Formats: sequence, C-alpha cells, structure tokens
Amino acid sequence: MTEVKPGDTVRIHYTGTLPDGSTFDSSEGREPLEFTVGSGQIIAGLDAALPGMRAGDRKTIEVPCADAYGARNPDACHAIPRAYVPDDMPMEIGTRLEVTTPQGQAMAVTVAEVTETEVVLDANHPLAGEDLIFAIELVSIG
Repeated sequence: MTEVKPGDTVRIHYTGTLPDGSTFDSSEGREPLEFTVGSGQIIAGLDAALPGMRAGDRKTIEVPCADAYGARNPDACHAIPRAYVPDDMPMEIGTRLEVTTPQGQAMAVTVAEVTETEVVLDANHPLAGEDLIFAIELVSIG
C-alpha cells in the first residue's frame, strides 16, 4: 500500500477539538478535506502528521499553538473611536466582521470590547493561542 509523502494530494476526514473537549470544526457530514501535503494549505502541525499514513489509517494528534495558528498577538487588537464606526455595524462581543484597512485590504476581525468611546477589534485568528487536537482518517491518496 502507498504511504503519504510530501507533494501527494490527500483527502481526510477530521474532527478538531480544544483540550477541554469542545469541537471547533469537523468534516462530518461533508466531503473529505482535500489538499496537497507539504504545500502550506493547512496548519503545519496537521500537515506534518500525514507522511507515512496509508489510506484507511486513523490517528489522533495534538498540535501546539505554535504549529497551528500561533500565539495571540496583543498588537493585533485595535481600538477604534466609536465616531468612526458605522451605525449599522454589529457591536456584539464575539461578532466576526470583515473590515477594510486604510491600504484597501480586507481583514477578518472579531469585536472584542465595546465602550462608550471606542470599539476594540481583534485581528487574531479565533484559534490563536490554542493548542488543538485532531482525530483524522486518511480517506485517500492521489
């Protein structure tokens, strides 16, 4: 049987959980995730676990935050004066938004804090700073 090596296109089913057991993502009920191993299309810690696996293999891996979405960066939080926030912008803490930077780039942010005078937007990935656990099944190679 063929083993996965860098450059192979693979399809996997997965369930991603946090150390407390809560699920943050899963391919259950969907088509398997397809990507090229070693291409940077998925987080490094998950990518590194695939070489040597064979179709049908299952395993559970722990991915430290450094090999997932990295540590939280406090500099990625930006306080915006309320006067600059559109009236129709949702202000609930935890709301994910897409904003445009002054350079014209789209950026995903999360509403982190709301006060009378400002709104704090967090541009960290929602899973930054989190260690992750993946239960994976290699569906196919190639």
